Amino acid sequence: MGRQGRAVRLDYPRIYILPSRAGLGFAATVVTLWLIAVNYSSSLAHLLAFLLVGIGFAAMLHTFRNLLGITVASGGAPPVHAGGTARFRVGLSEGAGRSRKDLGLVRMGAASAAADVPAWGEGWLDLEVPAAHRGRLRPGRLAVATPFPTGLFRAWSWLEPDWACLVYPRPETGPVPAPEDVAGVGRGGRFGEGDEDFRGLRRYQAGDSPRHVAWRLVARGQDLHTKQFAGQAPSRIWLDWHALPGMGAEARIARLTRWILDAERVGRIYGLRLPAEAILPGQGAAHRHRCLEALALLET
Repeated sequence: MGRQGRAVRLDYPRIYILPSRAGLGFAATVVTLWLIAVNYSSSLAHLLAFLLVGIGFAAMLHTFRNLLGITVASGGAPPVHAGGTARFRVGLSEGAGRSRKDLGLVRMGAASAAADVPAWGEGWLDLEVPAAHRGRLRPGRLAVATPFPTGLFRAWSWLEPDWACLVYPRPETGPVPAPEDVAGVGRGGRFGEGDEDFRGLRRYQAGDSPRHVAWRLVARGQDLHTKQFAGQAPSRIWLDWHALPGMGAEARIARLTRWILDAERVGRIYGLRLPAEAILPGQGAAHRHRCLEALALLET
């Protein structure tokens, strides 16, 4: 089965159905009742056997129709760091005017919580996938399944959707030296966090660190201002791949990832130099994502 698009509609050829364990027990009961009816020529037993067979066929039809026409689409997956868990948001939409019940996802034998989909509406499921390595993570083969309404049958449809979650590198842990071009700058803090001496306030500018905003003034109804300190670090730094000689490729990636997170934490402006590209200095969530994405997809 090749990868499908971001949205897949479940039509007749995609859906499979088989009896569940309860369904097999139900079938055994019907066969036993039928043998009793034939052996003892019991009209009542014949009637009850035919009634149960009809119930079984009706249950099979409704279970099949509970999946038929459902559209499965990706609602996105926020980036995670390697070693975490990717959470794919999966949308189930209904366009036939029938409410659907007890729909779930199954991946590698593990099932998600079930969701209901109202008529002409949609429901949402979360699919959790371990993120062991950096790069693009795809959920692989999974199934949309339902036992509704009786649990006697289980209908399912196999999918291999073209969804992906970006997995950032795992940052280096423990004490990490500051980049060479900022070591010793400021008042001795990591990444030049020399902010012991308050110098004054200035108007807030886009990109200023939230930790330096004068929130007390905001609470009093005044405009946003940013605190400035006499020992504040230089305006920008470069995090350079080539400044880490003697380290393996994955170790360099882990160190650069840690530097990016530390720089964002203290409100530094930073750029990233890699073997094949350079990302100009900046800060904020979008800049952090761009830098971590470049590291996540770096080929070594």
